[in-house]
Amino acid sequence: MLEFLREEHVSEQIIRQIEQFREKYPSETDTFTIRPRYLYYGKEVWEQAAQALLCGENLLLAGAKATGKNVLADNLAAVFGRPSFGVSFHINMDASYMIGTDTFRDGQVVFRPGPVYQCADQGGFCILDEINMARNEALAVLHSVLDFRRMISVPGYDAIRVHDAARFIATMNYGYAGTRELNEALASRFVVIHMPEITQDNLEKLLRKDFPDINRQAAAQFAGLFTDIGKKCQNGELTPKVLDLRGLLDAVRLIRAGLSPLPALDMGITNKTFDSYEQSLVRDIIASRISKNARSSSFFD
Repeated sequence: MLEFLREEHVSEQIIRQIEQFREKYPSETDTFTIRPRYLYYGKEVWEQAAQALLCGENLLLAGAKATGKNVLADNLAAVFGRPSFGVSFHINMDASYMIGTDTFRDGQVVFRPGPVYQCADQGGFCILDEINMARNEALAVLHSVLDFRRMISVPGYDAIRVHDAARFIATMNYGYAGTRELNEALASRFVVIHMPEITQDNLEKLLRKDFPDINRQAAAQFAGLFTDIGKKCQNGELTPKVLDLRGLLDAVRLIRAGLSPLPALDMGITNKTFDSYEQSLVRDIIASRISKNARSSSFFD
């Protein structure tokens, strides 16, 4: 991962500080350590995020769909060599899930730690996904964890101090169903990065990295297709449902496996919307980039 940062021309000073961080806080377990499936491309964002975490800050990644918020969060945990703990928020999330609760084990009542507790105890990176979907009452439990106190009070048990290496990375989308304004007291405990949309050049890099056998012309075609759809979404001609980077990557994976390009792109992108008129617009965009006679083998060397 550090070599990848050098390939992205991230500041050598920041890379050295990350190396010092890893030496100071060696990982004690590989149980929760993840290997990111995808890499995040974007030098400026990498430098901002890494420097914030090196300074001990908690990080909020805010932005529209398909900007790589979760990819960057996973990448950061891997680069810093820390175990990763995830919390996916929803409207029924409560404090007991995050911190932990009593459970029966071998006929005894024991404490079962939640992901926030485990992160604080082991010095991990806790990824708080879609943080603006949770109720404020549930999030209030995080206040003492995220501010200068760095403590977790566990009802019925002792309070624990958050490990010095622990960091909290939250993500949030705008305008999703079920989202709400982030509590001001909670927002003040994060530094915020507004995630930019992925550029066509960086998307080509991502495609070539994930599919080493894809030819350059094909990578440019698929990246251009995604960029075209993004422009239509910005102009209000399409809804963001079809702007699905995971769907594009899934479609390319199906094409590499031998499925014809147009059906694969329908499955990965077009069919993400159920409006027939919108589907026809997406197919027109695909037709401008991908020939209906194209074979799956023509995209790979």
